Amino acid sequence: MTASADSVLALSGGVGGAKLALGLADELPPGQLHVLANTGDDFDHLGLHISPDIDTLLYTLSGLANPEQGWGLAGETWQAMDSLQRLGGETWFRLGDKDLATHLRRRQQLAQGLSLSEVTAGLAASLGVDTHIYPMSDDPVRTTVHTTDGDLPFQHYFVREQCRPAVTGFNFDGISAARPNRAVLRLLQDGQLSRVVICPSNPFVSVDPILQVPGLWLALRDSPAPVILVSPIVAGLALKGPAAKMMTELGVPVTATGVAEHYSGRYPGLVDYFVIDESDVTLAPEIEELGLEVAVTKTIMKSRDDKRRLARFTLGLGED
Repeated sequence: MTASADSVLALSGGVGGAKLALGLADELPPGQLHVLANTGDDFDHLGLHISPDIDTLLYTLSGLANPEQGWGLAGETWQAMDSLQRLGGETWFRLGDKDLATHLRRRQQLAQGLSLSEVTAGLAASLGVDTHIYPMSDDPVRTTVHTTDGDLPFQHYFVREQCRPAVTGFNFDGISAARPNRAVLRLLQDGQLSRVVICPSNPFVSVDPILQVPGLWLALRDSPAPVILVSPIVAGLALKGPAAKMMTELGVPVTATGVAEHYSGRYPGLVDYFVIDESDVTLAPEIEELGLEVAVTKTIMKSRDDKRRLARFTLGLGED
């Protein structure tokens, strides 16, 4: 893997992050976008290794994603799940017939001794994706959600329980022993990046697992490339997923300011530019009091053009 001095690193969770990653891929020359994906959501199911955020990136960047859902594959069928249900198997986490091929191939290659990074690179190449996609670590990290109904593995909370239990905290099992992705560390250490973009993903369960891999957030902070974070909260709402619900239950203000306070408190000095939506422009002074430079634009991405426009805006920050 080689990179030019104009390469960009994006940090991404699932659907929201993948939207901006697609815009960045459209705006950058082929091969210049590198995406570090959350793998805290990964889990073993039906004997397969499932990597939901990596797969959302693969399907989105290859143009194969279901456009209505933003995840999964377009034109999916469910015959395997229907048959499994008749046999009494677990079907609360539904894997489409096309999607199963990805998980079968991943499991096969992991069993052959390939790393998750190597498997992901192979899947990307097979799908025609020229963006470099990396797991945050090749070591297993698994998110546990602490709730008022007890501790739940992330996918049990998110899919099986449909985010219903009230959240009280999170734990990233295995994080202390996880090693940062080596290719990404080389990008940071070699000064090959012009920008680092933290895509609009859930701060607690999508971005925190990445940043808390030992040494990673400090390497990002100490890199000469400016770090640009796009708020996932717009006008008091999460554009995708349970971030707003989680913030309410954790006592965090459901505002862009609440997001800014989380990052500035947990990762001081990391974020250079904090991008908020035009609807939140009145929050800019209080965010700036946290030591963050605020940039204001339209951040809602409904169309491909919206994704490209936001990408262009983030790529323009910090230019002389």
